[in-house]
Amino acid sequence: MSKPSLTPMMTQYMAIKADHQDKLLFYRMGDFYELFLDDAVQAARLLDITLTTRGQINGEPVKMAGVPYHAVEQYLARLVKLGKSVAICEQTGEVGAGKGPVERKVVRIVTPGTLTDSALLEDKETNRMVAVSLLKKQLGVAWLSLQSGEFRCKIIAPEALPNELARLQAAEILISDQTLEKLNLDEQNRKLTRLHAWQFAADTGARLIQRYFGSQDLRAFGLQIGDHDAAIGAAGALLNYVQQTQMQLPKHLDSLTLEQETTYIGMDAATRRNLEITQTLNGHKAPTLFSVLDTCATHMGSRLLAQWLHQPLRRRGQIVARQQAVAALSSQREQIVTMLNQVADIERIAARIAIGSARPRDLSALRDSLAILSAFSLQESDQSSLVQTLLEQFPPAAPIARQLSKAIMAEPAVWLRDGGVINDGFDAELDELRRLQNHGDEFLQQLESRERERTGLSSLKVEFNRVHGFYIELSKLQSEQAPADYQRRQTLKNAERYVTPELKAFEEKVLSAQQNALAREKQLYDALLLQLQAELPVLQRCARAAASLDVLATLAKYADEEHYCFPEFVNYPCLQISQGRHPVVAAQVSQFTANDTLLDDKRRLMLLTGPNMGGKSTYMRQVALIVLLAHIGAPVPAASCTLGEFDQIFTRIGASDDLAGNRSTFMVEMSETAYILHHATERSLVLMDEVGRGTSTFDGLALAQAIAEHLLQKNRSYTLFATHYFELTRLPEQYAHAFNMHLSALEQGQDIVFLHHIEPGPASKSYGIAVAKLAGLPVRALNAAYRHLQTLEQHASRDQAQLDMFQTQTTEQESDEVTQSYTGKDNPAVVMPADLSVLLNALNPDELTPKAALTAIYDLVHCWQNHLSNQTIS
Repeated sequence: MSKPSLTPMMTQYMAIKADHQDKLLFYRMGDFYELFLDDAVQAARLLDITLTTRGQINGEPVKMAGVPYHAVEQYLARLVKLGKSVAICEQTGEVGAGKGPVERKVVRIVTPGTLTDSALLEDKETNRMVAVSLLKKQLGVAWLSLQSGEFRCKIIAPEALPNELARLQAAEILISDQTLEKLNLDEQNRKLTRLHAWQFAADTGARLIQRYFGSQDLRAFGLQIGDHDAAIGAAGALLNYVQQTQMQLPKHLDSLTLEQETTYIGMDAATRRNLEITQTLNGHKAPTLFSVLDTCATHMGSRLLAQWLHQPLRRRGQIVARQQAVAALSSQREQIVTMLNQVADIERIAARIAIGSARPRDLSALRDSLAILSAFSLQESDQSSLVQTLLEQFPPAAPIARQLSKAIMAEPAVWLRDGGVINDGFDAELDELRRLQNHGDEFLQQLESRERERTGLSSLKVEFNRVHGFYIELSKLQSEQAPADYQRRQTLKNAERYVTPELKAFEEKVLSAQQNALAREKQLYDALLLQLQAELPVLQRCARAAASLDVLATLAKYADEEHYCFPEFVNYPCLQISQGRHPVVAAQVSQFTANDTLLDDKRRLMLLTGPNMGGKSTYMRQVALIVLLAHIGAPVPAASCTLGEFDQIFTRIGASDDLAGNRSTFMVEMSETAYILHHATERSLVLMDEVGRGTSTFDGLALAQAIAEHLLQKNRSYTLFATHYFELTRLPEQYAHAFNMHLSALEQGQDIVFLHHIEPGPASKSYGIAVAKLAGLPVRALNAAYRHLQTLEQHASRDQAQLDMFQTQTTEQESDEVTQSYTGKDNPAVVMPADLSVLLNALNPDELTPKAALTAIYDLVHCWQNHLSNQTIS
């Protein structure tokens, strides 16, 4: 017979791998997780670990690589950051229990969106998983966080999906191939996890949601089959995916919430990027608005602060409640910070309890944190209603803290498998096993004394060795007097050794005491986790309350130490800021020039001019950041601030090529601008910086004017419009709602000093060459630039080559009269040359490109000059 090509162990491996083809399989073998075949090759490349071979399959060597089990988290973290998913296969059976390989099974699947282990997560980032479903032209988005229990869904327009993903900052996106084909998403995105379309079915999703929450229908969640099918399907896909990866459905998810568009201030992906809320334009984590504000005492608070910054509120009641809480905590901020510095990350500990992966040190940290929180109080006279509500969440956690104090040792072992986790006195059986382990010699001494007294044999001794275990030894002389219940175990030259039923029973207990104690500790620990899972709602409320207090106290710091003010909200159109500062830039420099801003129903569009590096972009961003901070309930960096109602913030600041999407810088700019013009309302804040600069002067100027006019006439948004096209500064002559402001600068010879102060009226010049000098342009190039500039300015003043974009448009009758006088109709003094007439009749102005129009003008001028020359000769 031919020898089988697969060993029993490899047969088992291949069977398990068949169910997880799209994941790396970490196959537990003793103290290592092994990877085989293609998985081994991929892991060796990604993790920079050794690739070896062992044995053969069908004559080919079996490639393998491995990582030690005690260091597996660091390898998992690296793989997850690369967008890889890993199936963890553990030994679940007893070694040597059968003739085949030890029983193994996949106990969990680690994916980017389902992480809960603190070693695999960024402390200050919320890990979310998003599902996207497109059903009958309706796009549904659902998201959840296993670490916080957040579970929400939403119906959005398909074109708004990139903006929604930017807001949620998803770690993993679940989507079907059919949906992916219809949406504008990068198919190579490492965050994408493709599922079958049937996993997004609304009816299946509804049953999963109802079963999970134990509800009869979906009305309690604001959902209705037929109206919200896409959102229901997406939420169901998330629940199903969690069950598949965690081998269970943890019971700590919030009640599913249908989010409305009116809940938060809208910000598209470009705006979140341009405002550098949690990430700089270069992809760094600092300096950003979040990095400057984040002095939170806990990681829970830091994550909540980031969430607030990405989700500014629209409801005035919630905003004012936060303002009042921040003001109330001002006098007791230090007390809160001191308390919170001792509090662990309860939110993530609760998540690990929910899926049964909490470690002993998690529970001891939870015990200490709950004890601190449940005993904390503040003076009632200084409390707001929000602060009072938050403090009320702590006392219910006191019984949990007491239970953990009884169950868990003060300093438990790191790993449950090492023992030393469950407290002494918590369980009588465990105490007896530990007594046998630690105090067996006392039992032997007592047995020896008792047996000597019972038998009267003075040579009797109770001893132990590794070969024969416990025994009673008698001298040869006294061995003949051994009691009848003594059973001979060994004969020596000068002694006899015996055992008794009592000694045998004791031996079995002692030899198995350590193993039994570890098994008993695991039973007690698992039972404790089950008890804590029933208390998860209390733990989650406690965690959120602590995080909220942390954020509110952090914001109070800026009101006190940085002289931030609380904005006032009014019910009429208004954006008034006195002495406003950019919160990030001001924190980076020793002196910052504060500026005022006033936009209202009569002043809708500010035309902002001034030199490059003069501070236009900083000024515009600071206005947007002040509006954003105001709507999270925070104090703002200004002397005073009054705001009307806002619904969205848009920015068109800077751009870069989208090479993957085959879009130029100018195309990206126009796409972002088009989105703004289609979606901005009279309650939106719009920042437009140098729009139109990516094309020719005439095209850019024409576009910039048209965009400004559209914002004035159609959108009527609060608009800051920065430009270097000085022709646009005449817009206020035509539109009463437009006005000019500029960033001041002083010119000293060929040098320039930026004053960074905003003043009324347009800028006098651009100072471009002076800025180029600051940038380090060679002197020879600078001098040449000055010469070219003088030449251009002379030609411009003589020839008036630049078109007047603001010339009053002629009426149709006036246009006809001009045409008639030009062509010579009804004017015998002017005779139209035949060649010129042919050229004019061949032109179609609506179809001409700028280059073709310029060529046509040259042809017409040349033809007319020839005509005049011929007339002179004749």
